[in-house]
Amino acid sequence: MSLNLLRTKSIEQSLADTDEPEYQLKRTLSALDLTVFGIGVIVGAGIFTLTGRAAHNTAGPAVIISFMVAAVCCALAAMCYAEFASTVPVSGSAYTFSYAALGEIFAWIIGWDLILEMFLAVSVVAQGWSAYVGTFLDQITGQAEGSHVIPDVIAYGGNGNSPGFNVDLMAIILIGVLGVLMIIGIKESMRVNLVLVVLKIAIVLFVIIAGIAFINKDNWSPFIRPAVTAAEAGIDQPGGLTQPLLQWLSGSQPMVYGGSGIFAGAALVFFAYIGFDVVATTAEEARNPKRDLPVGIIASLVICTVLYCAVALVITGMLPTPDIPQSAALANAFALVGQPWMAIVISAGAVLGLTTVVLTMLIGSTRLIFAMSRDGLFPMGLAKVHPRFRTPWVIGIIVTVVCLIVAGFTPVGMLEEMVNIGTLSAFLMVSIAVIVLRKRRPDLPRPFHVPFMPVIPILSALICFYLMLNLAVETWMRFLVWLLIGFAVYFLYSHGHARLQTGKTLHDDVVKQMDAGVLTPPQNR
Repeated sequence: MSLNLLRTKSIEQSLADTDEPEYQLKRTLSALDLTVFGIGVIVGAGIFTLTGRAAHNTAGPAVIISFMVAAVCCALAAMCYAEFASTVPVSGSAYTFSYAALGEIFAWIIGWDLILEMFLAVSVVAQGWSAYVGTFLDQITGQAEGSHVIPDVIAYGGNGNSPGFNVDLMAIILIGVLGVLMIIGIKESMRVNLVLVVLKIAIVLFVIIAGIAFINKDNWSPFIRPAVTAAEAGIDQPGGLTQPLLQWLSGSQPMVYGGSGIFAGAALVFFAYIGFDVVATTAEEARNPKRDLPVGIIASLVICTVLYCAVALVITGMLPTPDIPQSAALANAFALVGQPWMAIVISAGAVLGLTTVVLTMLIGSTRLIFAMSRDGLFPMGLAKVHPRFRTPWVIGIIVTVVCLIVAGFTPVGMLEEMVNIGTLSAFLMVSIAVIVLRKRRPDLPRPFHVPFMPVIPILSALICFYLMLNLAVETWMRFLVWLLIGFAVYFLYSHGHARLQTGKTLHDDVVKQMDAGVLTPPQNR
């Protein structure tokens, strides 16, 4: 068997695959659908939690600058995604892009990393949703201290009271319901997503407008605090394997506030933007992907940046930096200024926000595995679409079951940073791949062009790598273990079964059915 690890899949072949009847998805999504989809996955846990942590531990009131820096970083990567998505409008996002530009082994690495990212993202966010539901129910029913509506044995983390076995039933129910919705159809999923996103944005706007009345301008002075060590600021910082890799390599002391604190805050709040890349996984379901995908990716990022900066400005104006809560910052901030009813409204917004994140991540993960299965890197039978719903229903069932088991029975909080390293590695690869494809295939029509080529992709790759270095040593160790497992799967199965290796196009039985006139291409494209 030839070990051609750098063989690439041509753009023409990728586009031709989308017309195979057995693997053909339904094109129903507009630019608005894709923008809402992007907002649905971006505005989630980040805006409800990271704002307070970044302001308290790293940047102070200047956290708004951190959000702007992170937005610029994401915008660089977003432009690379937009060029690829408009040039290669095929499911799979960074995996498909890397297959076309860098070669199969790099595509496999990215696909394998993104599977980990999305599976864990679904599970972690579902658990966060469960925690917020418990808090919300306790708030509206006026539960006494230590008393909870949801019994400990079926509550997130046992409500902190059940150190033994417990099942996170609410997380299981959420993933199960959204999994069924996803399998029924992408358009139906988008309708639910649209309603939830509208409600979620309304809650965020409520936070901004209501919070203005409680702003004390003195809390913004000085806006950029003098830089000090974490120890001098009285802030606990991780050590050993939990410290950032860059800090471990350099032996330096962590600094907070000042310029270094702003950039450390940017590295933290960057993860509040994760999700715009998931828009690219729905490329085959867009009506006009060459126009709508760039619009969906960039518009969702711009809208979320404006919302994030406004929320950061309000929250740092409401409370002095040392008093800003690190958990559930928005809800707790209103509770601290004597507005508990507003805290209840915001908790409800968090529940809605996290619901859309779980839904969009479920859709993204199924489309990624669909693309990899259609290429033969996973069993091709998995990629069959439902004859009526035109969705990859087998993969949808597998993803739903795996995620609800992980969310319901596993304490995944310790693995949250794995989501980040998988995403950043994908961003880095796409930034490199867009340069390579420009060199290899200058003839391809590109409805969207990354400006200032190759400066912007190079900056994007460097920034992503720098942010990866700011992740914990133990995260890197787990990441390397996951990669080793992935290489084993690739060399034992995927490389030999890839369609580029076997030359296989459609299953033999499907070909026979088409020849006999039993199976005809769907007419709902």
